[in-house]
Amino acid sequence: MKIGIVGYGNLGRGVESAVQLAGDMELVAIFTRRDPSTVKVASDAPVVSMDKLDEMAEDIDVMILCGGSATDLPEMTPQIAAKCNVVDSFDTHANIPQHLAAVDAQASKAGNIGIISVGWDPGLFSVARLYANAALPKGDDYTFWGKGVSQGHSDAIRRIDGVVDARQYTIPVEESVNKVRAGEHPQLTTRQKHTRECFVVAEEGADTKAIEEAIVTMPNYFADYDTTVKFITQEEMDSEHSGLPHGGSVLRSGMTGVDGQFNNTVEFSLNLESNPFFTGSVLTAVARAAVRMNAEGVTGAKTIFDIPPYCLAETPREELIAHML
Repeated sequence: MKIGIVGYGNLGRGVESAVQLAGDMELVAIFTRRDPSTVKVASDAPVVSMDKLDEMAEDIDVMILCGGSATDLPEMTPQIAAKCNVVDSFDTHANIPQHLAAVDAQASKAGNIGIISVGWDPGLFSVARLYANAALPKGDDYTFWGKGVSQGHSDAIRRIDGVVDARQYTIPVEESVNKVRAGEHPQLTTRQKHTRECFVVAEEGADTKAIEEAIVTMPNYFADYDTTVKFITQEEMDSEHSGLPHGGSVLRSGMTGVDGQFNNTVEFSLNLESNPFFTGSVLTAVARAAVRMNAEGVTGAKTIFDIPPYCLAETPREELIAHML
């Protein structure tokens, strides 16, 4: 399978690594909006300008898009789906239906497939929710994220005057997680589900009290959470907080039996040392499915719900049935 990567940030590097590990894939090119001569990559794949995507699209089986969900993917995914098969990691949950429709219009017309919103949430966590809800129709869903770095929240802190660098960790409230696991079906507020821990490097002479107040009162990010702020040096940031770990758990607590006498808890969890490299691995597996499904005549926009599980694996279906089923 001939693979193209669009964008070479942390996620692009994760996809590059995953493609190199796949025995049935070849990385044809990495496309960038930057000057290609300034982009140093870890593989032997050529780095080329986005301007050349149109002329190279016919030589690529699927393009894996590694742009951001805020501004890149809403425009990029439909545009490229008109040229070739695509996979993206669009993760603005509320806007997924609109994004699906936009991609479907272009992919269907061109006879391509566009699989959107792939990763671990949305993505693998979505599948976990679907399976658990199907098996336990009477129950409650719970999602806990972390402990891990939230890149969006970290960026929000870095935009505050006087901040040089920042990392924000999302941390599940253990007491609440334990109540769910115990089958207590708690009704949890936002504050009861997660706390936020912020590590901040401030400019010399900056008003750290004002920075802390700006963080803990920031609407849509920190105001609804118990938030702690710790000021550290750049050296401490570089040595102790340079990674991008993440993870979390999806749980469903539900009842079975005619009278609901049996309590059951289903849990799917992840513990990731590198969020972008794991997400890149999921994107790469879905890219394999995209090529296989399109070869069988499937076109238009799809999600992870539409993928036959065996299409994701490099291992042949017969071996999966013999050894994993």
